Formats: sequence, structure tokens, C-alpha cells
Amino acid sequence: MKRVTLKDVAKTAGVSYATVSRALSGSNQIGQATRERIVRLCEEMGYTGNYVARSMVKKKTDLIGLVVPAIENEFMSQLAYYAEMSARSHGYNIMLCDSGPDLRQEINVVKLLLGRQVDGILIVPQNSITYEHIAAYIEDVPTVFLSENLRDQPQSYVAIDNSRGTFLGTEYLYRLGHREILYFGCRDSTTHRLRAEGYQRACQKFGLRERILHSEFPRSSIENGYQMAKALFEKPIDYTAIFASTDSNALGIMKAADEHGIRIPDQLSLIGFDNIPSTALPRIELTTIEQPKKAMAIQAVEMLLDKIEHETQGYVHQILMPSLVERSTCRSIQEDG
Repeated sequence: MKRVTLKDVAKTAGVSYATVSRALSGSNQIGQATRERIVRLCEEMGYTGNYVARSMVKKKTDLIGLVVPAIENEFMSQLAYYAEMSARSHGYNIMLCDSGPDLRQEINVVKLLLGRQVDGILIVPQNSITYEHIAAYIEDVPTVFLSENLRDQPQSYVAIDNSRGTFLGTEYLYRLGHREILYFGCRDSTTHRLRAEGYQRACQKFGLRERILHSEFPRSSIENGYQMAKALFEKPIDYTAIFASTDSNALGIMKAADEHGIRIPDQLSLIGFDNIPSTALPRIELTTIEQPKKAMAIQAVEMLLDKIEHETQGYVHQILMPSLVERSTCRSIQEDG
């Protein structure tokens, strides 16, 4: 079908091209009745603006790129949702890209966004070496990283205190009487190294033996957690609780436990990290560590817009606090000892 243009709208309305253009731009040279008639006609005819041409005039696209490594992951999809809602409330649209597990693809989607002339980019990095691979590409575009602590890198980011989160969870299990706690971790990012550090710090404080099982898979998922837990449960269980570094892995552990006849929490307590929506479902009710996803997304968008609209220099490191969400997968064993 032929695309409807401003000239088509002007011809149908019986007015000049300039009149239609002024009506849609909000010019006070056009009366309210005329503006309403033209806007209504645009809707009826299916007119959509030429955003490319408009952005060339404005030198601004009102478009923000958002890069995530796994949109199918519930945590990532929630983060993307809140980022889009926040951006939209400020008059911006989001262009979402999934970078997958491949660093080359991550570089490619950043280049794609730059080619689309986005005003700024939000990035949830794949791992701790993402920054060094894309640093040269983002030098001249406002950028904010999400959900990853870049430590001392000169880039703005919003993350949570991951070490604090695992410390809280381990402390909670200790208060319930658990002394043999297996940490089911990942290796793929600074985020997960910090989570492991929090568990280790709690073990040191409470005199617990450190028991860490690192995933052999490059990313966290229900399936990967399931495969690892299946192999784990073939061996004798000499621990009373598992702390999974993500909810996705925890859900995989729950599936494997069910297949092996291991009752949670009667025989094994389980805690996750992230508080994704499915963890609150009946028959799951996973105890977990909450990442304040909405607050993270809103703060990252606002931080980015400050860079875009006010051309602020420098960088900001924003660390938010996690919290414990108590549900039904952990039990007290103090009375058993």
C-alpha cells in the first residue's frame, strides 16, 4: 500500500501542506478547530510521521537503545519493561536489542544502534569484559550500564549491592539453623563474583564451611540450573540448603529435586536471587533476594536523559540495596539439632 503523506492529508483536507505541517507541530498560527480536524483526518487516513526526516531537522531522534543479553530471562524482560515505561513517560521510545551470549553480537548491536542515531544507550552487559570491547564505540554517545557493577570504570551505571544480597540470604539461612549451605553460582560477570564474595563473607563471619559449585554453563537459565542439579543430586546430599545465585537456576534446581524425590523445604531448603515474577506463583513460592528492578530502570533512564538533555559530563555509580523476600522454600532446622 502507498504510504500516506502530508500532501495526501492536505489534499483531502482542502488546505495547504504548510497548514497541515503547522497543525501537527502545534503552531499557534492554526486555530483549534482546524488542528483537531487535521489530527482526526490523519488518524482516519493512517498517516504516520516521517521520523527520519524530523530527526534530521531536530538533530535528535527521541530514541534510546537498550541492549540486554537474554530477553527471554524474566529478570531482563522486567528490566526492559520498566525502562520502556520510564522512557515513554519522558517522550522517548526504546529500541530493544538482544545481544545473546556472543561478544561479537554484543558489539554488532551497539554498532547497529549507533547507525540508527539513537540519542543514548542503556546496556545490560554480558560479562565483565563487555566494557573493554565496546568502549571505543560509545565514546561519543551518552551511555548508562544497568545491573552490572563496573567497579572503577569511568562509565555511569546503576546496580545493586550484590555482595550484600548474598550476605543477607546466607545470614537468613544461618538464623534458621543451617550450617551446611551450598552456594550454586556462576562465573560470567562481576555481578556473580560479588554474589559469591557476599556468601563467602557470611561464611567467614558465622564460621561456616564454604561450599561453592560454579555452573559449567555460560549463562543462568532454568534449563542450565536443572542440568547442573541433576548431576548434583546423583551424589549424596550432605548439605541442608542451597543458595542459587539466580532465580532461574533455583527454578531448575526445584525441577531436578522434584524428579529425584527431594522435598523442598522438608529435606532441602532453597533460596534464589532476583525475585522474578514466577517465583511468587503457587507451588513455587521461592524465598529470594529482591533486586529493585523498577527503581533500577527508572534511575538508569533518568541518568541517561540527564546526559542527553543537559549534556552532563562525568559519570555516576549508583548502588541500590537488595532485600530478602521470605516465602516457603526455607525451613528452620534448629529444632532438629
